[in-house]
Amino acid sequence: MRRGRKTWGRPLAIGVLVAAVTGVSLGLYWFQPWKLWQDETVQEALPGAVAPASPPAGTSSASPSPAPQPRTLAGGALISHEHTTSGSVKLVRLPDGSHVVRVEDLDTSNGPDLRVWLTDAPVKEGRAGWHVFDDGAYVSLGKLKGNKGSQNYTVPADVDLSRYTSVSIWCDRFDVSFGAAELART
Repeated sequence: MRRGRKTWGRPLAIGVLVAAVTGVSLGLYWFQPWKLWQDETVQEALPGAVAPASPPAGTSSASPSPAPQPRTLAGGALISHEHTTSGSVKLVRLPDGSHVVRVEDLDTSNGPDLRVWLTDAPVKEGRAGWHVFDDGAYVSLGKLKGNKGSQNYTVPADVDLSRYTSVSIWCDRFDVSFGAAELART
């Protein structure tokens, strides 16, 4: 019988197992692959839009002037970047003078840490457009509310809208655009 000889097999196996479990756990947290199969649909109405009211029966047809309506200042169609993305975006001035970016009929993949960015970067097709939106000026309008549907994102009052020419659905975790739209002035 041998004595005094220490084997490293068991501690090494435990160390490898702990490292593997830690690596898989961190990978799952970082990539969140289950989100590729989870869709979240959000349908928001455009704020400030008021349906015209008909005058009550028996009253004269003369009515007060209509309430001010939201006005689209710029807009464009979303193109795909890292993930297939479709829909449109609009920059809208609301009757109270505030602004929102409205994303309509959005259809993209879900992912970790998705944001809606107002940017000064040009929208480029293909891989050339995946990483350009954090190179210049941008304003994060918040987390993407849902990867499908129509949603509104408030533009802070102190933002100079003349500086920004595009909107990106941006994955902040991996610094990549899922899709983007050029804002053409109307």
